[in-house]
Amino acid sequence: MSDTIGPEIQRLIELVGKLPGFGPRSARRAVLHMLKKREQLLGPLADALNEAGAKIVDCPVCGNYDTVSPCSVCRQPGRKDALICVVEDVSDLWAMERAKAFDGRYHVLGGVLSAIDGIGPDELNIAALISRVEAGGIEEVVLALDATTDGQTTAAYIADRLPPSAVNVTRLAHGVPVGGDIDHLDDGTLATALRLRRGMG
Repeated sequence: MSDTIGPEIQRLIELVGKLPGFGPRSARRAVLHMLKKREQLLGPLADALNEAGAKIVDCPVCGNYDTVSPCSVCRQPGRKDALICVVEDVSDLWAMERAKAFDGRYHVLGGVLSAIDGIGPDELNIAALISRVEAGGIEEVVLALDATTDGQTTAAYIADRLPPSAVNVTRLAHGVPVGGDIDHLDDGTLATALRLRRGMG
């Protein structure tokens, strides 16, 4: 295939193919679509990528991406400073914000512990979280990590290292999703939903 197209197009296909959800075939389709609509897509996309690369920074407080520092979420008045929600990635922070169900502060870890992938505590933003708690003023840390083995291992690791007397450590409940049918749930989800059942009051 590389003999029939120019190196610039081949490089574009390879780069698009590295994005989540894209394989070689879908990357070729996406690139062909952009090339057919160069004026509407390719040029503006290139401009947007250049501008984003120049202006977007990691928030030094929570780890979110934004063009201002601290980020727009950290700057919002009225949020509960004593409540921190710990998430694996920025995409989780964005999901929480879309749900409009959390009014505290955030802390992005940048991943989870994974022995297979060689990700240890030093590769994650755990030390900064502990420093935030030790600085005082934090009453609760919500560990909003995925219900996977690595996510739960990371949650347990963090809970063990936070000063127990100084902060209340909680985690998201797992169980029946809103709108979910009982007969469509996997065994683990159903068992967790039963274990975490609560009163109707």
